[in-house]
Amino acid sequence: MLFRDSTYSVLLASASEKFNTVTASLLPGSEFWPVTVAKTAGEAQRLLLERSYDLVLVNAPLPDEFGTRLAADACRKTQAGVLLLVKRELHEEIYYKVMEDGVITLPKPVSEPVMSQMLRTLCSVRERLRRAEERQVTVEKKIEELRLVNRAKWLLIERLHMTEEDAHGYIRRQAMDKRVTQREAAEDILRTYQ
Repeated sequence: MLFRDSTYSVLLASASEKFNTVTASLLPGSEFWPVTVAKTAGEAQRLLLERSYDLVLVNAPLPDEFGTRLAADACRKTQAGVLLLVKRELHEEIYYKVMEDGVITLPKPVSEPVMSQMLRTLCSVRERLRRAEERQVTVEKKIEELRLVNRAKWLLIERLHMTEEDAHGYIRRQAMDKRVTQREAAEDILRTYQ
């Protein structure tokens, strides 16, 4: 593995000690840490509410539910890469139930090389989701900045009887003159005229 400055946190939902032991051996601490084990879907749901995880692995069935709802909820409510492992004879049916939610399914039993490859695939999915999340935050910040600038612009129109074009130019000039962002210039105007 190439050096990374962070690791992938893992939530492993499984009631099988054997599965947990084998899977833990495929999750070296240099790449995957911390690894938290939940024996039931309910426990896993509580853990997902307490903190975020990069990867969620669900070994179905779980004692309190099969695991499809847990996996689908993890995909809908988090930015984690989610893997659901099910018996081979159920795989096709379960795959179609959860694929629209973004859950990756794998039939059991699964060999160690296939599981290792799937873990790498989940890490790639997580990185893609992380970038999408960062873009979303950037877009939300830009929208918030536009709202502030518009509020300041309308305040200038109302209080100083400027035209919309003049108000917008005024905000841009204030930002340039003070060497601040338009957002900061708009915030100054809002503080001054509200």
